[in-house]
Amino acid sequence: MTRELITTAADGIARCGWVSDDPEYRRYHDGEWGVPLHGDQALFETIALEGFQAGLSWITILRRRSAFRSAFDDFSIARVAQYDELKADELSGDPTIIRNRQKILATIANARIVDNLISDDPGALDSLVWGHAPASHARPQTIDQVLSVTDESTALSASLRRLGLKFVGPTTMHALMQAAGLINDHAVGCARGDELAAGRR
Repeated sequence: MTRELITTAADGIARCGWVSDDPEYRRYHDGEWGVPLHGDQALFETIALEGFQAGLSWITILRRRSAFRSAFDDFSIARVAQYDELKADELSGDPTIIRNRQKILATIANARIVDNLISDDPGALDSLVWGHAPASHARPQTIDQVLSVTDESTALSASLRRLGLKFVGPTTMHALMQAAGLINDHAVGCARGDELAAGRR
């Protein structure tokens, strides 16, 4: 099936072609995706959820996001960093989240690394991530221009991997950059992309 660059739903609003009729997907696209996101905890949560998404559809994560937040103490970096093996076992048995033990352990390990990073330098994760935002970015005008990895996402991945973080590959980090607004990757013709380009959040 050929994916379209832009789709126009019954409400008459032109949106990126990946947005389905699912109301949660629309809400996320219209209200969150591509809006600049700052803060160590907010970015840690996004890194964690993008890591859990690997190999799955993003809507699967969105539908479970509230459960993830409940299970991981709202992604408090300090709290997740203190999780032990028993907590990992508990999370691995939680049917409301993605029960991938490797990803769960990675999230805990990543929290410890980030906690150490920001302990004497609050905002360090924010600075690291946003330090890889490109100076300019062209919104895709054709399907061929919809990328899954860029030089910037590869560089961000490398920086995080050097710190020891896992599940932060270039493709995952490109998804982070799209979601957290480091780039406005809404397709040309998408009404929400036009609003963000005009500085309206």
